[in-house]
Amino acid sequence: MPTDLENFVHQDGRDEAVRQVRRQIDEKGVKYIYYQFVSVTGRIMGKGVPAEHWERMTEKGFQLVYGSTANLFIDRKGDYIGYGPDAWELVGLPDVETFQILPWDPQTARVFCTLFRGREEELNPGSYLTSDCRGNLRRIHSEFERETGLHLRVGTEPEMMWLKLNPDGTPSVEGKTKPFCYHIDQFAELQPLIHRVLEYCKAMGLDMIQGDHEDGPGQLELNWQFDRAELTADRLTTYRQICKQVGREMGAFPCFMPKPFMGVSANSCHHNISLWQGEMNMFMPDTDNPRIPGKIGLSALGGILEHLDALVCVTAPTVNSYRRLWDTGFWAPVYANWGFQNRTTTVRVSAPGRFEYKATDSSVNPYLSFAALLQAMGDGIARNIDPGPPENRNSYEVTTGQAVHKIPMNLGDALAALERDQVVKSALPGEMYTVFEHYKRDEWERFCATVTEWDIKEYLDILP
Repeated sequence: MPTDLENFVHQDGRDEAVRQVRRQIDEKGVKYIYYQFVSVTGRIMGKGVPAEHWERMTEKGFQLVYGSTANLFIDRKGDYIGYGPDAWELVGLPDVETFQILPWDPQTARVFCTLFRGREEELNPGSYLTSDCRGNLRRIHSEFERETGLHLRVGTEPEMMWLKLNPDGTPSVEGKTKPFCYHIDQFAELQPLIHRVLEYCKAMGLDMIQGDHEDGPGQLELNWQFDRAELTADRLTTYRQICKQVGREMGAFPCFMPKPFMGVSANSCHHNISLWQGEMNMFMPDTDNPRIPGKIGLSALGGILEHLDALVCVTAPTVNSYRRLWDTGFWAPVYANWGFQNRTTTVRVSAPGRFEYKATDSSVNPYLSFAALLQAMGDGIARNIDPGPPENRNSYEVTTGQAVHKIPMNLGDALAALERDQVVKSALPGEMYTVFEHYKRDEWERFCATVTEWDIKEYLDILP
């Protein structure tokens, strides 16, 4: 039987697609190619290879240690996260259709890659590598579509802050603009950065549609058109890469940390989601009430709320993520509830046919979050889970009913919730859960073991 790797290399139409890219390389004078994949935390990893080796790379791929899917980090005990030093090497093969020339460096291109186990592995040689979050999303989405006839479309709201640089070139904790929400003058102050970002985004296939200045220092949200989940995840990754490049060019630091400032809004990354059957939005109302989703939408919503505690671990994946939840004066989600146009609920029906999932921030890995939402919604549809009535009140002032169930308020509690939830864990199949849990458990333990500035101020002069 051919392996997954062999089937990938010999898929219909690939040879012609490889030749088309070769023609583009030669015509445009491309000299170098980044073969990239995405780690457990959303970092862009990979190798750079001279363009003359394009054909060989599409057939043989590159090799890297398995631990590169965990950023090749070590935990607080000195052990490599996810994989030991004796682990073999993965094989990365380019998804030819994702080849794009970098507009800021036309001699360089990038291509996303799918990861496989080594060809000579004793166990499942040449099979898909389950710690490949990008490959997992594609496979989970395909399986979801086969089972339900539905596919997920997502639009993200990627908030981030443009910070000033210190004289030595390191990032400061000071925004380039004032924290005035929707203020055109502050927006205009960042316009040179915005123009450069939009130029590069357009060149790399993002259909940019709108943007605004949010209410954090230097905080921008620039949006592109929603699309299938795997395409939106690639575009969010590309957008982050673009912002990093623009920051280098224009002397600013693009900050995707969820909560660098207290007392102002954090950097969220709301997911606007809908399930489609062909070109029909199956979340649309099927009664006379335009505020209530249709049957499939309600069941999907029920699945999200049923599995929300575990979902939060994937969609708010850092220690710092929970600073956002505690600073609740800025509509941060706290309770397991939903409502129509209610900004205090965790899931807001923001328009007929669309849910805004708010328990996610700028540190999210979209390949993991989209996969987890698919599994939760799939369970809701399969079991016809009732989400309960919508919450129309201010969630922060409610003491009875649905709104009193709080979501996890720290990474440790979220990790415990994920451990208990087999449905959300299925979005992290095989070695993916091992890598994610090891990485995040170590992150939580390192924080718990750290003496912070708050500790010093609170306790240094505690007695007598």
